[in-house]
Parts: sequence; C-alpha cells; structure tokens
Amino acid sequence: MKALVASHDTDLLTLLLQAGYSKTKARQLLKYEAVTVNDQQAGRPEYLVKAGDRIAIRSEQEARQQSSYCPELTIIHEDEALIVIEKPAGLLTIATDTEKRKTAFYLLSQWLKERAQTRQARIFIVHRLDQGTSGLLVFAKTEAVKQALQEQWGMAKKQYIAIVEGVPAPQSGQIVSRLSESKALRVYSVHDDPGAGKEAVTNYQVVRQSPAGDYAMLEITLITGRKNQIRVHMADQGHPIVGDKKYGAKTNPLRRLALHSHHLAFPHPTIPDRYLSFTSEIPGKFYQLFSAKKPLEPLGQR
Repeated sequence: MKALVASHDTDLLTLLLQAGYSKTKARQLLKYEAVTVNDQQAGRPEYLVKAGDRIAIRSEQEARQQSSYCPELTIIHEDEALIVIEKPAGLLTIATDTEKRKTAFYLLSQWLKERAQTRQARIFIVHRLDQGTSGLLVFAKTEAVKQALQEQWGMAKKQYIAIVEGVPAPQSGQIVSRLSESKALRVYSVHDDPGAGKEAVTNYQVVRQSPAGDYAMLEITLITGRKNQIRVHMADQGHPIVGDKKYGAKTNPLRRLALHSHHLAFPHPTIPDRYLSFTSEIPGKFYQLFSAKKPLEPLGQR
C-alpha cells in the first residue's frame, strides 16, 4: 500500500502520473479499484483531487485480490460465501454440448482464478437463467453454501420484469399448472394427467401497457422455480413473452427475449438473521415499447 497527500488541486490521473506511474499502469489501477481518496473509492481518471486529500494506492497484487471488477460481467455483491452477478441477455449460465466457454459460469470462474492466482478458486451453481434472460444470478463459493442456498431457495423472493404480446385480462392474477418436458426439451403444461409433471405457480401484475394495447410490461413473482416456467405460463395465457419464438411469440422488436431477473431476496446462508436483497435495473430498451420511461414504484408497493 502506497500513501500520499495531494500538494495541489488536480485530477486523479494526473496525480498518479506525477507520482511516477505510467499512463497504462495508472488506468489499470483505477480500473481495478486500487485507488481511494480520503478512504473513498475513486475510479474515474477525471476525479478531482484537492490539495490535502489523502490518496491510498494498493499494490497490483492487492488490487487483483480485492477487485470487484470483472471485465465481462457486472458483480452486484460478493462476500466469503457467495457472488451475485448481472447476467447479460444472450449469455448461457452454464456450458452446453456445443458451447463451453461463453457462459457466466466459465467467465466468473476464470476471473476468480486469475484474481486469486490459483486454480483452486471455485464457484458452484445455485440456480439458472435462460440464455435470453438477463439479470440477477447467484453463485456459491463452496459446495456447502450451494446446498444451503438450494435448500432454502423456495423461501427466496424472485421477481422478474417481462414484456408480453397483448395485455392480459385480468391484469393481475396467479397461474398454476403442472409442467413437464418433452424429449425435444420443450416444457409444456400437462392438462390430461394430474399426476404428471411438477407444480408451477406464477403470480403476475401488469405495470404498464403500450398506447395501442399490443404490449404489456408485467411484474412477475415466482412461487416455484421450474425450467422455462414464466415463458410457458405466459404463452398458456395467450400472451407470450416478446422475442420468445420458441413459445409462440410473433414479434421481436427488442431483438432479445424480453425477460429480466429484476429482484432477488433471501436469507444469508452462513450469517444468522442476515437477509440479502438485490435489485437489477430494468433494461432501458424495455421502455421503447411504451410512451414514457417513468420509474416503477418501489418493490412491495405494487
């Protein structure tokens, strides 16, 4: 750790250059969150430093070990037990037979190993998001934490934002069915055999609709968490998710599946009486189909 005091007003990048760092090194330190000003994180080159400010600069090794910057993923939260990321739409959660590396699991694993400089750094999958779905995704750092989270996952609050074709009527309700999966890996609701499949329960509420009534934005709360549950349930109602050709969508104006993991809340797996709550901002392009981008009311008030 290197400490210094600013002798005059300047920007942070200039101060680092004057302290003997190359421009490349200075930008790397800022990118990896290695610099603080008066004990506050400072990551922008243009950050204004005033005379008398205290600057602390961690070493490259310290920065790598403590950084929450992952080049291809956004880290929402990290502690000794788990990591919460924002998965972009189009990225797989885990590998398939045809794709091994372009996955959230692989990218996060490689970043952790590089940061810790050991191949022993590991993560474990707690739940999954479909490739086209964006938003909050949780990984455990040990197998014990993974098991603890999965055992209590039914108590987790899981809310999504979806855009569907048309406007559901009624505009709020609960969908219940038993879901099964065909040999072709297509999930469907079972209607003729009450003992088949697994029960799936989805609550939904319309939070806005397009002026012509051709699209609606829904807040969806999962009571259960089955594969493709939201997609199948909305298609069953005659309102498939925008961009979901697999389940009957006829339009794809956003050039992606319009489904986003928006809010997650659950008890911490290793710290008693601690409750974790995370919210991922609704993708800006979701508002393109509506007349105005007005913020939604806080969760729990709808």
